[in-house]
Amino acid sequence: MRTLAYCLVFFLMPCLVRAGEPLRVSAFSSVLAEIAVRVGGAEVVVKSHVPAGSDPHDYEPKPSDLKTVAQASLVLLSAKHLEGYVGKLQEASGGKVPVLEVGAQLPSLWMREDPKGPRIEDPHWWHSVENVRKATKVVRDGLAALRPGKKELFETNAEAYGAELAELQRWAKNKVAELPRDKRKLVTSHDALQYFAKEYGFKVYPVAGLTASEQPSSRQVAEVLKTLKEQRVKAVFAEDTVNPKVLQQITAETGAILGGQLWVDGLGLGVAGTYAGMVRHNVGTIVDALR
Repeated sequence: MRTLAYCLVFFLMPCLVRAGEPLRVSAFSSVLAEIAVRVGGAEVVVKSHVPAGSDPHDYEPKPSDLKTVAQASLVLLSAKHLEGYVGKLQEASGGKVPVLEVGAQLPSLWMREDPKGPRIEDPHWWHSVENVRKATKVVRDGLAALRPGKKELFETNAEAYGAELAELQRWAKNKVAELPRDKRKLVTSHDALQYFAKEYGFKVYPVAGLTASEQPSSRQVAEVLKTLKEQRVKAVFAEDTVNPKVLQQITAETGAILGGQLWVDGLGLGVAGTYAGMVRHNVGTIVDALR
């Protein structure tokens, strides 16, 4: 894992940041965009390139995004192999804009993109509130390296945001405590909640064939049903539109219901448009459906 010191080598590279002008931050994560705004305050102008509610796995920078990056003071990435276009960003900036891979500073868990496939590094680190508190400090230090004269301001803002995150964590743990441990079982259409599961004591069972974009085989459907029956779960959670045929069969044969939509790839829409709102939505949806 890269150390923070290693990543901050980027900040020694030439970077056009005029005194008095806001730092221009390009964030390729809606969560990191919020962190940058909260920590940087009036000292930053943040461009969030990946829209809230969209899938960052499928995102590709547009020419307008690359132009913005070329004029940025700092680029923020989730890292852990989520962004496959880092080379394009570096090429667009001519290697002159520092890139901070925030997730590289955080401990990794592992996931499977396919239930039968190999384990890979899970990039969804923001489902741990504690990780977001750590990420806030990484962003704080990154901004301070570019504008040392505002270090105290960035520290103050980071502490205030961290206090809000601590309160959010207390709420989440109290909410999860309403659910007995033997019911903390998550059946999902995508293995993206490992950090959430570790933080709150859940077991994740990712199953294929639940989304409308998939065409599951009869064997896959049988495996879904087997998992639900064995674990006696009351609800299934999906990230997008659930395959109606599979859902109908699940409902008929197991009695499980669709627990509700979870926002797993970043900030969501509506009340889930902030980090606190996203966490409250996800935790509330899971606990209320499984209780």
